[in-house]
This record gives sequence, structure tokens and C-alpha cells, in this order.
Amino acid sequence: MPLTRRALLTAGTAAAALALTPAPAQARSDPFGRHGSPDRRRTPGTLYVDPHGRGDFTSVQAAVTAATGSGRTLVIAPGTYRETVTVDAGRTEMTWIGASEDPRDVVIVYDNAAGTPKPGGGTHGTSGSATTTVQADGFTARWITFANDWLRADHPGTTGTQAVALKAQGDRSAFWHCRFLGHQDTLYADSTALSVFARQYYAHCHIEGDVDFVFGRATAVYEHCRFHTLDRGDLSAPPYGFVFAPSTARANPRGMLAVRCRFTSGAADGAYKLARPWVPSNETTARPALVVRDSVIGPGIDPVAPYADMRDAYPWQSMRFAEYRNSGPGAVVSVPANRPRLTAAEAALHTPAAYLGDWRPRKAARIPIG
Repeated sequence: MPLTRRALLTAGTAAAALALTPAPAQARSDPFGRHGSPDRRRTPGTLYVDPHGRGDFTSVQAAVTAATGSGRTLVIAPGTYRETVTVDAGRTEMTWIGASEDPRDVVIVYDNAAGTPKPGGGTHGTSGSATTTVQADGFTARWITFANDWLRADHPGTTGTQAVALKAQGDRSAFWHCRFLGHQDTLYADSTALSVFARQYYAHCHIEGDVDFVFGRATAVYEHCRFHTLDRGDLSAPPYGFVFAPSTARANPRGMLAVRCRFTSGAADGAYKLARPWVPSNETTARPALVVRDSVIGPGIDPVAPYADMRDAYPWQSMRFAEYRNSGPGAVVSVPANRPRLTAAEAALHTPAAYLGDWRPRKAARIPIG
């Protein structure tokens, strides 16, 4: 059955636990909770966003526009913010905090797709479809839901079905306890240019979709995250889609790393592939890289052939795909040639610390896993 827009926002493993629920009474009376409010606590450099007018701004974009310079913080009250938001490159070291400390309560959502017409003519394209675009370095978000609720079923004549929830391009971008909801191309982990190796870190996040829903050329680390594949009611046979579609630059020694993650599914067993390589037509030198390690891969991933080609000219076997010490029914190695595996010595080079270099998103020092 096709998802409704509200179903998209509440979809995911253990839907009852992830559903958008009303804020508790305390949050309704004081939408900024323990983070203070404009009436009780004025922190320099902090702006408060509340859809009901109890903060400095009622929209996230209005607050971002007012937050000039570097190092500004937005405290965002519970609510659904239906808008597109762009953090340009000049607003560095910005932090967004969901005031209730529950990502279900603060939702930034819109419904543009690549094929959606623009008012001035043409269509948005994949990048232009993003609900939230972050170009600035040093961006941090905690307890926020980024969503795109465009649905294929509502637009049967549209061919550009990519609909991005978040496009992150800046270096040192960190997302803690966030949710990324969409269908095709949910999370675009990118950089500002082919020569820029933007580092991004996602911790304890929920990411869901169907086709290539984690993609891009960033050096991106996903730690303790859940990747959830959706049921495709519009398809009769697998594959329903792909989790990853990295487009790593050939000169970048590191692409995407998923470590200590979980892969769950709302679809039939074996209906999804783990990844396919994306070699953009304007960046044909790309050599996509992905390592999935120490993770639990559920039955939704095809264990026999977890990888596939996106284009015949760029077979996945020529890319940098590998796994290490995974478990679960979707990680069973039945055809070794279809599941490249790292040795212990190679795995020591594929750790969060190695990928992030001199940047530590956590206050405590990161201990590499070997």
C-alpha cells in the first residue's frame, strides 16, 4: 500500500516507538525545556525558533538568515516546520538543537522532487529538491528530523523521483540522534567540489528510504546508526532499491564507512541490495568507496548478491566496496566473490578516527576499532 505523507513521517522500524507524538505538557508550556527560553534565559549567539511565536522566529530559515557570522546556535521548539532551509557557506560552526531532545518532536519537511517544476521554469533537479541544504563547515545538529515527504504515488507522471531530505556539503558536519526520512535519495552526503574531501559524522541516527537513499561523495562515517529499507508497494519483484550509492572521488582514499550499525527492513527478505556505485555523468573519474563493518545486517538485504551495477560501464567489482566482521542473515557469505572482505590489517585502516583525521566530533578521544 502506498504511504501517505503522515505515514512517511512515522515510518520506520518499531513505528510506534518512532511515531510523531505530541510534546509532553511541560514542553507545550515551555517549548524550549531545559535549554531555556527567550523569556527566561538569553544566551549570546542563540536564537529560538517556535512555530507558535514563543521564540525569536517562527521559521527555521528566518532564524538562519538572521544568524550571521560564525558560531550561532538555533534552539528549535517542537513542531513541524514545512519549509526549505539553506545554510550558506558563510554561516560556519552553526548548531541546531531540538529543544525536547527527541527528534520525533522537531520535523523539518518539504515535498520537492527532482522533477518538480520550479516557478521560474525548469525543474528542481536532485540537488534542488533538498528540504535542507547545509553548505557551511562545522555544522552540528542534535535531535532533529529532516524529511522529504514527496511520494511517487501522488505524482505518477513525474520521472525525476529523487527527493532529498538533507544535502550536507560542509566539512566537519556532525549529526547526533537525528532522523532522515524519505524515499529516493533521502540523505545526500556531498561536498562543495570534487577536490574537497568533506568529512561528515552521523551518530545514533535513523536513516530510511528505498532507492540510493544514502549517497554522495563525502567522507562520511555512520556509527551506531539504523538504516531502514521501506516496503515498495509499487513494485512486484525485487530489487526494491539500494541503501548506499557512494560517488567518492578517485583521489579520495576514503568514502563511506558504516560501523556498528543495524540494517532493518519493512520489505520482503532479500528485497534490497546493500549498495551500487554512482559514477555521475559529469564526474566519470569517480571511484566509489564503501566499507560496512561490525554491523548487523538483517534479512532485507540480499545475502547472495548484495551489490549491483548502476551503469554497465562501471561494474561494482571495480569499485572500493568491502565488509568486515558483519553478522545477521543479510551478512551470510554464500558466494565469496560477491562479498569482498577486509583482512584484519586492512580493517585497521578503516576506522572512524582514520576517516575523520584531526577532527573529533566527540569530546572524548575516539578509540579506533581493530
